[in-house]
Amino acid sequence: MLDLFYTPFSEFEFMQRALVGVIAIALGGGPVGVFLMLRRMSLTGDAMAHAILPGAAVGYLVAGLSLPAMTIGGLFAGVIVAVAAGLVSRFTSLKEDASLAAFYLLSLALGVTIVSLRGSNVDLLHVLFGTVLALDDGTLLLLASISTITVLALAVLYRPLVLECVDPIFLRSVSRAGTPTHLIFLGLVVMNLVGGFHALGTLLSVGMMMLPAAASRFWTSDITMMMLVSVLIGILSGLSGLLLSFHAELPAGPAIILSAGAVYVMSLVLGREGGLLWLAWPGRHLEA
Repeated sequence: MLDLFYTPFSEFEFMQRALVGVIAIALGGGPVGVFLMLRRMSLTGDAMAHAILPGAAVGYLVAGLSLPAMTIGGLFAGVIVAVAAGLVSRFTSLKEDASLAAFYLLSLALGVTIVSLRGSNVDLLHVLFGTVLALDDGTLLLLASISTITVLALAVLYRPLVLECVDPIFLRSVSRAGTPTHLIFLGLVVMNLVGGFHALGTLLSVGMMMLPAAASRFWTSDITMMMLVSVLIGILSGLSGLLLSFHAELPAGPAIILSAGAVYVMSLVLGREGGLLWLAWPGRHLEA
């Protein structure tokens, strides 16, 4: 049993680096995913994950698999798509979800085309699915920086974010913090997706953000506890996914997301806050 859990991380440095990377992603992505879910923006995260691909692809075209170039390109593209989708929804009759869908489909196609112009199939797989087992010092430092900035920013913006989830009209009536809070939050979403992109690729990075958040909703209704539970589920999913990948010789990125999906399904069935079993056999009501 010890060899099953301990040996892969004690003997192989790439497994240690991968574990540190997924812990950093869980620390930042879990709380952001909770607020995306509460604000009914879960699919927005998926659209933004695809939106960063053209910028990262341009960085790859210019400098190869360069961490700074792909990071700056991804951030730039994500911000442009977020702003463009907002402007389209504000000045036309098209809703924001429809404009985001249009932009993310264009972004995905454009990004894959740009990578294909110069790279091989291996490079395309790297961009789409990441290389969590090949994280270097620079990537780990980037992931740690993003998670630190995210935690600090959420600590400062916690109250307006919660108010905007519960009653955005009330927030706008008592404070002017609504719009800046929303823009900063979108920036945090883009940052965490860019960080996850380097480890899990553009197609799977949103999984470590939304699956732990969705699973946490079945265990608690308190927002603070939801954030903590989402982080724990993310770390557990990363650990179990890496072990599954190592012992079953599976791709590490998909194994991590499959582990998070398994926790979500378990929470859906067993969770005490709206889980299927609790709904099927509700407890007795209190009587006077």
